[in-house]
Amino acid sequence: MNLLLDTHALIWFLEDNPKLSQKTKLLIEDIKNNVFVSTATWFEISINYQLVN
Repeated sequence: MNLLLDTHALIWFLEDNPKLSQKTKLLIEDIKNNVFVSTATWFEISINYQLVN
């Protein structure tokens, strides 16, 4: 299965945030799945980081 993570899903996964459902976490961790992150997500994280710092 192909998965495209949005910004929240990526951050919640990396932080092990309980806001990310267990089902979604298992899908991301399943090595049979292809996990993709959009370039726009990295751009959004960069902008938000600059606004905070």
